[in-house]
Parts: sequence; C-alpha cells; structure tokens
Amino acid sequence: MVHIPSLFDVGSVTHAGRVRERNEDSCLVRTDVGLWAVADGMGGHEAGDLASRIVVQSLDAIATPESAADLLAECEERLFSANQQILALSHERQGATVGTTAAVLLVRDNYYACIWAGDSRVYLISRGAIRQVSHDHSELEELIAKGALSREDVNDWPRNAITRAVGVADDPEFEVVTGPAEPEDIFVICSDGLTRHVQDDEILQHAATRRAQAACDDMLALALDRGGLDNLTIVIVRLLTPRSQGTTRSPLNREPQP
Repeated sequence: MVHIPSLFDVGSVTHAGRVRERNEDSCLVRTDVGLWAVADGMGGHEAGDLASRIVVQSLDAIATPESAADLLAECEERLFSANQQILALSHERQGATVGTTAAVLLVRDNYYACIWAGDSRVYLISRGAIRQVSHDHSELEELIAKGALSREDVNDWPRNAITRAVGVADDPEFEVVTGPAEPEDIFVICSDGLTRHVQDDEILQHAATRRAQAACDDMLALALDRGGLDNLTIVIVRLLTPRSQGTTRSPLNREPQP
C-alpha cells in the first residue's frame, strides 16, 4: 500500500514564562515524519534544559519510516536512547538528579499514537469535544486514583511532583495510547506551564476556532497574563481534509479564524 501523507495545520511556541530565568522546556515539530513532541526539564534539578534537549534531539534523528508500526518502534527506541544519555549526564555530575518529561504524538496512516512519561499532556479535540489522551504520571493523580483526594481538592494542593520521567531510572516506564485519527481532529501537546493557568474548556475554545499558530500564541498570552509561573510550551496539530477527497465543508462548520 502506498502511503499518502496527511495534511496538517501546525503551530508551536515555547517561552520561559514570567518567573523562571531559564526555559527548560523543549519542543519538536517534525511534520514531515508525522512526529511532534514536548519535553519539560525537571525544575529544581540540575540541567533540566539539557535533559529536555537530549530528548528532542534524539527524536529529531528519526528518518521517514516505512509504516506506522516502524515509526512507533523507532520513537520508543529513541526515547530509551535519550534516557541512557541523560543518565550518563547525571553520572558526569556526580549523580545529580537530571530528568525531563516527554509527551510525543505520532500520526501516520489514519492512526495516532501518544507516548509519554511525566505530566506533559496530549489532548485530542474531536467533534467539538476535548479529552486528555494522556494522564499525568504524578503524585496527585496517584492520590486521586486511590480515592485519597478528589478533583475538587486539586487547586488547593501544593506543587505537584511527577512519578515518571526520562533520565531518572535505568529502565524508564513509558505509556502508549493509540487510536484512529480523522480529518479535522486537533491535538494539543503542552507542558504543565500551560495547564497551570488555562483550563481544558479554554484550550478547546482557542484550538478549535483559530489557526494552529494563532491558537498557540493566544494561549501563551493568556497564560502569561495570568502569571506565567512556569515555562510554557504548546504544540497544536490539526489534521486537514485532503482536497482530493472532494468533500465540502458544511456551512454550519465554522472555519478557524486566521
């Protein structure tokens, strides 16, 4: 079967925020491969910016794969390689804790895969609704899962600590979710610097009604206006309807604003 590349509207932005002096986030846009990623270096530890860059640089070495399965396999291999590189960096620094989250989106042959470790997120907006495809690897989520804490208590909880990351263990744990990808689906990949200030329904409103880059810029401005307490990174990927399908958009479906 001949692979016909999908068409995408893609936007990205990364910013140090209003409090942090250094941006420890990194992002990758490889639309030619069907790969996008966000990595958030662990704040409060050494070389978080280096750790996030190692993840992005490792993933950026992926060439055009033969199939969706090959893309997923190579992505996982690159993440494990990045993990070993970050561990080596830690050893060079006398065992200092060095790590980063990773949230990766792959789209190929009408399917998507989401691979992640940590609390950077991947959202899917489809048919006018938003859902979080990933779930946070964090102490907070573990407490909620155990019933020790409710969602209503989240805003009053102190700074969240992640329970999985790249570069902190010899055998890292990544979670993978796959599913069908349809024209007009929108994926939002972001670090927790965004979700600290912007709610899911606001992400839906911006991403569904604007072009991808404009939506990224608008949400960054909103988060900065609300304090910008952490580094912020956003990548938006909208799957476009191929013109060759001959489909026409219903007049009830509003085009995203430029």
